[in-house]
Amino acid sequence: MALREELLKAIWHAFTALDVDKCGKVSKSQLKVLSHSLCTVLQVPHNPVALENHFKDDDEGPVSNQGYMPYLNRFILDKVQPNSFDKCDFNRMCWTLSVKKNLNCNTLLISDEDAFKVWCIFNFLSEDVYPLIIVPEEIEYFLRKLTEAMGINWQQEQFEDYRSHLGDKWSGLSVWEFIKMVGSGLHSKAMNRQTLSMAINEVYCELILDVMKQGYMWKKGHKRKNWNERWFLLKPDLISYYVGEDLKEKKGEISLNSKCYVESLPDKDGKKCLLLIKCSERSFEISASDKKKKQEWIQAIQTAVNLLKDERLPPHMEGRQKRRELRQKQQAEQEEITRRMKELQLANEDKQQELEKMRKELEEAAGQASLEEQKRLQTQMQLQDRFRQELEREKHIREQMEEQVAQKSSELEQYLQRVRELEDMYKRLEEALEDERQARQDEESVRKLQSRLLEEECSKRQDLERLHLQQQQTIQLTEAEKQELENERAEKDQALEDAMKQLEELEWERQQALEQYGEVAKKLELATSKTNNWKDKVAQHEGLIRLIQPGSRGPQLITNWGPAAFTKAELDLREKTWQKQKHTATQ
Repeated sequence: MALREELLKAIWHAFTALDVDKCGKVSKSQLKVLSHSLCTVLQVPHNPVALENHFKDDDEGPVSNQGYMPYLNRFILDKVQPNSFDKCDFNRMCWTLSVKKNLNCNTLLISDEDAFKVWCIFNFLSEDVYPLIIVPEEIEYFLRKLTEAMGINWQQEQFEDYRSHLGDKWSGLSVWEFIKMVGSGLHSKAMNRQTLSMAINEVYCELILDVMKQGYMWKKGHKRKNWNERWFLLKPDLISYYVGEDLKEKKGEISLNSKCYVESLPDKDGKKCLLLIKCSERSFEISASDKKKKQEWIQAIQTAVNLLKDERLPPHMEGRQKRRELRQKQQAEQEEITRRMKELQLANEDKQQELEKMRKELEEAAGQASLEEQKRLQTQMQLQDRFRQELEREKHIREQMEEQVAQKSSELEQYLQRVRELEDMYKRLEEALEDERQARQDEESVRKLQSRLLEEECSKRQDLERLHLQQQQTIQLTEAEKQELENERAEKDQALEDAMKQLEELEWERQQALEQYGEVAKKLELATSKTNNWKDKVAQHEGLIRLIQPGSRGPQLITNWGPAAFTKAELDLREKTWQKQKHTATQ
């Protein structure tokens, strides 16, 4: 029955959109297209002959909603099987039929996809009365969820101002008024479009997709026994895990039932924060990022199993049902108070008539009537006091209930605010670690460049030494050979000058590499400092995270055989000695 009511709400939007003249009737041709589309998305066999036979008496004009409902119930909704169709495709088909004629998303702060999600949320929170509206209590519930998802505080005063501004409309909003209210950004404190879109998606996942918890954890394989990081998504009866949070590649799922249970495991195989999900056929070992996440997942999975054991609805559906029951109870109490006030008013009128009659009788019999009048007046005062006491007692009980509800709401809001602060802190810590990792990569690339430059410099130095040796041998030759070798000497001098230029270029490149290495070292120190600051902040909240810090490394010379055993000052001294020897030999 709940599935039928859910489907009827979306179909009502589509039928209303086809009613262009707002007369409550739609042409048969449009109903044929609507029926065929519904059968397609609901995986129900379509029978066009049944549609013709059902409306054979209405060939002269359009068909009303009351005339279409029997056919819809008998030939479509009665044949729908739960979990046999994609609810998202069904909602999107009805949304496509109704949105173009009722909404212009270009004037709103939200995209068409976000407007579709708000439309689905409206269908979930709206009352089961047509035309569909969403009551003030459900609007406040949704706006509280939305502001919590955006990480801002709920402003009750602003909501009350908006409520008083609507005036007579505040009995409820239609779906298009509801979407325009969300898209106007009135209750989002001028947040950007991306933040508002992410908040709408978070509320959509909780209320429509029944997502109880989601996040990254490590899962142990059953065959190779290796650990892989997966994005887990918990629903009341299922745990699905994917390669990433985009949900594009599904790796598997864990079916939950009343016999499943979850328990904590001791650390092993280098993995910490382990938990075990035991099902009837298989067991799953999972590792969380920290102890807090581990405890949250254990509680969430245990809550889902308890819901299956008790055959209860998911938390958001159960909350919606309780809110509806509370509204019905308050409405019944209000009707009861109104009825009793009317009874009291009628009783007072009757008493007035009796008093008038008594007054006339007193005129006839003064002595006896005076005594009877006093008795009746006393009786009347007692009745009024009793009625007044009952009204005050009921008012006091109602105030106590409102205080309890407000207190519970405040506690829940504080808890959710704490959770959001911790999640934001973990995101910033991950960003700091990413900066440190990038700085390490830059340092490694500079080291490789410096090693290559030193290798080239050593090679050029060997060539220069070999040329210098050959030049000295040539000088020691006889005078007869000196004239013949003069030309060769000039060529070698030219080659020596070219080699010196290349050596100077290599020396300049080596200086540039050292400067880049210094910049990378500064980035590494900045990233390390930033990581330490975030580590201290996280340690204040949990005291459980221990980061592996890189050791500080100063500039170091690299040779062909690894790290140099001499400093830069020694290398400069050797270079000056070699230059002095070269000039001496030349002279």
